[in-house]
Amino acid sequence: MAFVPQIKIPATYMRGGTSKGVFFRRQDFPEAAQQPGEARDKILMRVIGSPDPYGQQIDGMGGATSSTSKTVTLDKSDQPDHDVDYLFGQVAINKPFVDWSGNCGNLTGAVGAFAITNGLVDADRIPENGICTVRIWQKNIKKTIIAHVPITNGEVQETGDFELDGVTFPAAEVVIEFMDPADGEGSMFPTGNLVDDLEVPGIGTFKATMINAGIPTIFLNAEDIGYTGTELQKDINSDAAALERFETIRAYGAVKMGLINDISEAVARQHTPKVAFVAPATAYESSSGKQINESDIDLCVRALSMGKLHHAMMGTASVAIATAAAVPGTLVNLAAGGGSREAVTFGHPSGTLKVGAAAEQKANGDWTAKKAVMSRSARVLMEGNVRIPGDTF
Repeated sequence: MAFVPQIKIPATYMRGGTSKGVFFRRQDFPEAAQQPGEARDKILMRVIGSPDPYGQQIDGMGGATSSTSKTVTLDKSDQPDHDVDYLFGQVAINKPFVDWSGNCGNLTGAVGAFAITNGLVDADRIPENGICTVRIWQKNIKKTIIAHVPITNGEVQETGDFELDGVTFPAAEVVIEFMDPADGEGSMFPTGNLVDDLEVPGIGTFKATMINAGIPTIFLNAEDIGYTGTELQKDINSDAAALERFETIRAYGAVKMGLINDISEAVARQHTPKVAFVAPATAYESSSGKQINESDIDLCVRALSMGKLHHAMMGTASVAIATAAAVPGTLVNLAAGGGSREAVTFGHPSGTLKVGAAAEQKANGDWTAKKAVMSRSARVLMEGNVRIPGDTF
């Protein structure tokens, strides 16, 4: 019996923020996968090692967590005043699908560096020394993101002394601006309310702030669902019943936000919306053993991604947190002490993060976000080719 050989696809394995993913130039895919569709999805799943009923992704590049089951496809942009198109694919671990419904804010931190190194940014825009401003068109959500990438001797600087909680080693700081991060097609608060009563049959009715900024997110009060807001991964991810409750809450919230028509559709849309819970600032010990003092933060936030409590905080959810905190009266704003603010520092399982956001109320009463700003870091881990069986697609 004859077996087909493996094929090579040029790729780069990168850390961006607190995530890792496999980065591709669109032009390097086999021709059948250079456009969205089944061929591309099958290739990306095989690269990552999904679907894996064992949940380990042993036969692929994935790391069996939502933070490490990710792909990025980049292309020179045809959008005016943009350098690169950025398409993010969240690969399910044990199910056969790629979720294209949202962005990854953490991997955004690596997009500018990859684009510069791989010829997707015009040479005359790259200084010999200084900061290269990379204009990114985020194709999943159709938004502009600006990455400020440090350059030394004409090359991307990856090493530095910037420390990011959730990442073990320091690196160079990359400042990211998420421009107009709210949903441009509707209200930033899809229900029209800053706080809703979210009814979840069989579980309860909860106060909820549902926002579409950075990524669609459902915020709950930690106390209302039996938590303190200082939980670590082990406290929730080992509790199957709790994870099932969160998924049910997420499904009903997705319907109320208008993202899906029926809760049954949530299973095929795992990447969005996110569910998070908030609490007033409280001292706790992070997953690394670092002591977080009440005075260090404005509030505590914990968020779930792809059905599990995230080890730190998703970048896009951080945008949602900062934007909601900037709007007086949301659950996030109230947990942070209320009032007006242009930045918020929150505690997450791995430590703390400060994010700036500017929101304003329009004449009709709706709120809009101008931008959110945070610092990330990025580093190339490996580059060359990934290999997959030639009959994958």
